[in-house]
Order: sequence, then structure tokens, then C-alpha cells
Amino acid sequence: MTKKYDHVYQFKVMLNNIEPMIWRRILVPENYSFWDLHVAIQDAMGWLDCHLHEFNISNPVTGQQDCIGIPSETWDTDASNILKGWELNIRDYFSGTTKLALYIYDFGDNWEHEVCLEKILLRETGVRYPKCIDGARACPPEDCGSIPGYENLLTIMRNPEDDQYDEMVEWLGKIYQPEAFSHKIRFSSPKQRLKMMLNRS
Repeated sequence: MTKKYDHVYQFKVMLNNIEPMIWRRILVPENYSFWDLHVAIQDAMGWLDCHLHEFNISNPVTGQQDCIGIPSETWDTDASNILKGWELNIRDYFSGTTKLALYIYDFGDNWEHEVCLEKILLRETGVRYPKCIDGARACPPEDCGSIPGYENLLTIMRNPEDDQYDEMVEWLGKIYQPEAFSHKIRFSSPKQRLKMMLNRS
């Protein structure tokens, strides 16, 4: 980030409808856009950002639910209802009255995440943001077939004798470890990611 900021937002991001819970706690600059937050969530969770996404959040001024993401006529009959995430700042939405947003990734598998603003903290000198400070478990592999497909994958991976085990490992490219988590995450540049996305459009 090139713009100055004094505070960071602490979010807890939780993947819905999976137990034990898959979650991350991240710190991001207060001047982040929703696009920037999207990129931080993708990197922290372990997604590959190869599908569309959207945030659903209450607008503190109008009281209405705003849908923020990437306008796309491929998925939306009225793409004008989708606000551009790179044009809206998170601090204009997350406040004392609005602390929660629903973040949806991949409209096919429909991964729903609860994004909760936990704290607003002073920026620490010498610390690079965004930063992941806590979390648990690995996110599901991309394109695994939503929650039913994920649960089936776990069943197969628990049994190397399963007829589909070798095929699943080959598809994944590795042995999937559902309990794996590290807070040492390499965060991407939101600006570069946005440029790549717009060039593909």
C-alpha cells in the first residue's frame, strides 16, 4: 500500500457449514478496498482466486444490503446490482453498527464465509500488512464439489486402500492434509491481481 494509514482492521474469516471450523484471523490496513480484502482472504484461506466472488454487507447509510464484487453478466441477470469492489473502501462499511459481511467465493461450489470485524487497532511500526495471526485447518481444494464433494474427499483420503485414493491424489497433485495450517502466508499484491483480472475481462 502506498497510501498512509494509522489503523488496521482485525477480521475473523470463518468458512460456513464445515466442522471442525476452518478459519483465519487477519489484520488489514483501514484504507483497503473490498477488492484488497478479497485478495487477503483468498491468500489467507488458501484459495486460488480462479472464480467470481461477492460480499454481502449492510450499507450503514441506507440500511440496505449491498452486493460488492465483480459485475458479470455471466452469472447475474442484472450485473448493475453488483458494486465494484475496487471502488469501495472497507471503512465506509465496517463500523460500530456493521461488523459482519457474508463473503461468497465460487458461485458453483458456493463457499460461504462469515467475515467478522473483531477490533480496530493502531498500526504497529515495522509490521507489514496484511498479516495472518491465527487460524485453523486447510481450506478445501478448488473445484472439489462444494461441501458434499469435500466430505467425500476427506473420506477417501482417510483410507489409502480406497479404490479412488490414488486417483484423488493424482487429481490434487499432493496428499491433502485437512488439519494443516500455517500463519506464515505470502500475501499477493491486490493492485497486480486487479490489473490481471481487468485484462482478462
